[in-house]
Amino acid sequence: MTSVADTASSQAELSTELQALSARYRDEPVPLGAILDELGGRASALLVVICALPFSTPISIPGLSTPFGLVILLLATRYFLGLPPWLPERLRRVVLPAAFFTKVLNASSRLVGWMERRLKRRPGVIADAEWKLRLHAGVVICSALLLMLPLPPLPPFTNTLPALTAVIMTFASLKRDGVGILAGYGVFAFTVGYFVFWGAVVVETFQRYGGRVLELIQRML
Repeated sequence: MTSVADTASSQAELSTELQALSARYRDEPVPLGAILDELGGRASALLVVICALPFSTPISIPGLSTPFGLVILLLATRYFLGLPPWLPERLRRVVLPAAFFTKVLNASSRLVGWMERRLKRRPGVIADAEWKLRLHAGVVICSALLLMLPLPPLPPFTNTLPALTAVIMTFASLKRDGVGILAGYGVFAFTVGYFVFWGAVVVETFQRYGGRVLELIQRML
């Protein structure tokens, strides 16, 4: 997700961006608003990736999937509508802990490196125009909504899959890589299927045992 004017700057490697932020904010917490202002015209795409990366890696940051998902949702929606990056003041004040970027970089280095080695400028028919890239942001919007769901730790990967979808789709759009964008759609389709499967399991389990559980609770009361 980047404007035509920012195409050249978007080609900078993501690991380089993370290393710069890591060096700058190694020993101090930083609010999201400061990161948004520092990233400038690249903020939509890079901040989406930064907020999604922790959930696509083994990092444990409980309680942040909903606010980070909301950040991704707002930035992707504004990009989809052709509007500049913006966050409400309440989200701008959300503080990332000291060494946050160092931890993200260390935990996601393999994923980031893998993407940087394989994603390249391959516009094709689905990535050769700005309006097409904006349409693809709809997948990131849907992924953000899934990430925001307050789900328990079981079933697994309910944060990982939406976050991975957002990272791949956004990074591929940054690179204008049509093949990478198609891969993002593939991961998104798998993610939706995964959520539908577990939703069906939960509904079937409730239908089978819910009545018995409620009856047992009533007897205990």
